[in-house]
Amino acid sequence: MNRKKTIYLITDLICEVTGSILIAFAVHNFALAAAFPMTGFSGIAIILNRFFHIPVGISTILLNLPVALLCYRKIGRSFLLKSMRCMFISSLFIDYLAPLFPFYTGSRLLAALVTGILGGIGYAIIYTRGSSTGGADFLIMALKSMKPHLRLGTIAFSIDIGIILMGGWLFRDFDGIIYGMLVNYLFAAMVDKVFYGINSGKLAFIVTKHGKDISNIIEECSNRGSTILQSRGGYRLEEKETVMVVSNSKQMYRILRQVTEYDQDAFIILLEAHEIHGKGFRVL
Repeated sequence: MNRKKTIYLITDLICEVTGSILIAFAVHNFALAAAFPMTGFSGIAIILNRFFHIPVGISTILLNLPVALLCYRKIGRSFLLKSMRCMFISSLFIDYLAPLFPFYTGSRLLAALVTGILGGIGYAIIYTRGSSTGGADFLIMALKSMKPHLRLGTIAFSIDIGIILMGGWLFRDFDGIIYGMLVNYLFAAMVDKVFYGINSGKLAFIVTKHGKDISNIIEECSNRGSTILQSRGGYRLEEKETVMVVSNSKQMYRILRQVTEYDQDAFIILLEAHEIHGKGFRVL
């Protein structure tokens, strides 16, 4: 194994361990203690724990093994092996590491918020390395390969909502269903934030007759470069220029203020840029 592969493997393990620790605390010390339903196989494992007192981590492994075997050809060897490794790590942490720390016994709402935030960050860290903790992820990938027209979000949402409703119905816990929905939303929000929010920003299109001057203003007030696109008005067919610039939110405020002071006739379109790569930003 060469040095590059060794570094890649070590990075994978660090991310899997870090993400698994966060997931373990979220599941065992907050969700299990607060007794509300969760999404994925962790949610089913919590149901089994409450009925039969089977450790959550052991249940997760037992649930994953047959699904992994059935979905092996659909999800691919590499993804399967990395996910199984991560699943074993997270399951062991849930059963043996998290119990070393106290349960949270306060507000269920606070427990749901912490579960969603910790768990969402944990899953996001693992997903960034092209891995998962198995469970519903195996089913989602398998269904997507068999039904390519289905959207991943739709599949995941249907599975998660089904498990939450099942847990709430079994324990006659309507409030638990609401908390489970909240956790599910926070999971998705935190994953999106880690994936896209860290390197997000604003994108502005500035339609003007003074492209070069606007570009200079942008560089002076924010130290950001810009791109000048040749354009033409659709009604009068006037020759104009569209200045395209990306920056963070604070810089964009200064840019727009300076631009509108210089050219009150400028037409500005401001958009959210979820991912920005290149000089001055994160590079792929």
